[in-house]
Amino acid sequence: MVVGDTTTYLDLKINQINVNKYAFHKNKFPVEVFLQYAGTKPVTATFAIAQGNNVLNKQSVSFSSSKKSAVLTILLPADKTGLQIFNASLTSSETEKNTYNNSKRFAVEIIDQKTEVALISGINHPDLGALKRAIETNAQRKVTFVKPNQISALNKYNVLVLYQPTAAFKEVFEANKNLKINTWIITGNNTDFGFLNQQQEQLDFKMSTQKEDYLANFTSDFNLFATDNIGFENFPPLENPFGTITAKDNVSVLLSSRIRNVETNAPLLAFSDNQGKRSAYLIGENIWKWRSQSFIDKKSFDDFDVFVDKTIQFLASNDARKSLIVNHERFYNSGDALEITAQYFNKNYEFDEKARLTIAVTNTKNKQVKRYDLLKTTNSFKVNLDGLAAGSYSFTVKELNSNASYSSTFEILDFDIEKQFVNPDMTKLKQLATQTKAVVYVPNQVDLLIKSLLENQDYKAIQKDIVKKTPLIDWYWLLVLIALFLTSEWFIRKYNGLL
Repeated sequence: MVVGDTTTYLDLKINQINVNKYAFHKNKFPVEVFLQYAGTKPVTATFAIAQGNNVLNKQSVSFSSSKKSAVLTILLPADKTGLQIFNASLTSSETEKNTYNNSKRFAVEIIDQKTEVALISGINHPDLGALKRAIETNAQRKVTFVKPNQISALNKYNVLVLYQPTAAFKEVFEANKNLKINTWIITGNNTDFGFLNQQQEQLDFKMSTQKEDYLANFTSDFNLFATDNIGFENFPPLENPFGTITAKDNVSVLLSSRIRNVETNAPLLAFSDNQGKRSAYLIGENIWKWRSQSFIDKKSFDDFDVFVDKTIQFLASNDARKSLIVNHERFYNSGDALEITAQYFNKNYEFDEKARLTIAVTNTKNKQVKRYDLLKTTNSFKVNLDGLAAGSYSFTVKELNSNASYSSTFEILDFDIEKQFVNPDMTKLKQLATQTKAVVYVPNQVDLLIKSLLENQDYKAIQKDIVKKTPLIDWYWLLVLIALFLTSEWFIRKYNGLL
């Protein structure tokens, strides 16, 4: 039964917008837009994406009876950090019956990835230039050469690359104990391993004065971050003093070492993430040869530079793991399921099933506050906020035992799926009826529908009779009554001498 106006009206519609949730600052991010047209005459429409009063993109789109849809791919600049809200609109000079579906809003979180890297070395080596060029391939990275005795402004850096540290690096390590900047330590023939053992706890070095060449083996089950094998096994060996290197429990090995064809079971490139403090260790000098070999193999430095960039990205992300993690969307459509999930971890970073989580939701317009408890599921806590009216909301999730809290905002868009359409899609409904061997009816054919249902033998009236048979022995009260009468009769007969 098709209910509604089946007359076709001219209608322009933004059908769907696809965009990533996150983008990096000073980059461009793609937006994919699907446009739809209902009508017969040629129409030229204007599609625009704006942020506030600033129009970021504007272009003309043509439709006709033969061209009912269009797909646009647009690159928008990520000029501001934080949550950025955009509005997409589709307009024309034609009069439309429904303009509700001519605009849509979407949001993107812009992340500032700018990283200041200090490359600290007391010697000159080709590795330093290779590392600087590889790191600065990403425009968001800046490398500064620093001498071990020139660390007055060490706190302005996000990552420290300590190249072949010796006792001259003592001030660097002492200053970093308070600053807690993530470090990448690269060793070599000039490294003071006795001093290095005193300054870090992730690796234990027992080295000799003999030099050795170490080849690389890729560890496929490395899982701290995603990286590919760019041909490490075919790279030239790194040179380092011979000895025994022992990794602690919290160290993940990306590359292990071998001497010719003999596995050493020692790390060549290792990473550590201990309660938010991250470190990386490269055992051996001459990494510049790796970059050169990568260019010879691939005719490009890209693979090696991406590998170095991922290492810096891992070290630049120095946020400690939070005890309260809340997952939610920035936008919800009216009528959609509105769920917010949270996880709370104790001091050992174990999921705490006994946590007591509450959420306070505030309508930013009328300041009305609603409070809910989050209910525990298998491995998280969840709250369902269905029923909230369209508008902007701020909320705070709080763990009552520890007072840990998380605050953010979301917006419920006044989006009604029924308002997106002017009339029923008769073409698709008739196709559905054909595929299911059914018949399409309109409201003025109700009598025909009723008649067809009455005549259809598939819809027979069925009467059900339920008969319950209960044995007499199940009637306990009747048995008790009979037993009482028989006992009374026996006493009466006995009393009157009839027995």
